[in-house]
Amino acid sequence: MLVWLRTGTRDAVLGREKIKMTTATPNLIAREPLPDHEQKKRALSYLHDAWIEAMHDGIDGDCLAQTALFLALAELTATYGEEAAARYADNLGKRIRNGEFSVQISRQ
Repeated sequence: MLVWLRTGTRDAVLGREKIKMTTATPNLIAREPLPDHEQKKRALSYLHDAWIEAMHDGIDGDCLAQTALFLALAELTATYGEEAAARYADNLGKRIRNGEFSVQISRQ
């Protein structure tokens, strides 16, 4: 993984802060797997942060939603196969009509 590090020094000619690229050391400490509900909570937090950042950068919410659905369905298909992913998608209409996805999304 590549990481940009600020050196704290300034370029004498341009006056810009010098930045160098280095390789991050992976965290090799073994962790206990998180419970499913905790993984979902963290995943939602990560996705929400990325969503807010993309909207801040001018990406339309509808574009984000369609892309997120594509990526989610592609992951489900890769993990469980086409038939299982199709059955999951078949149930989405009922879940939407039942209000399962009608949540208040905070816009920053």
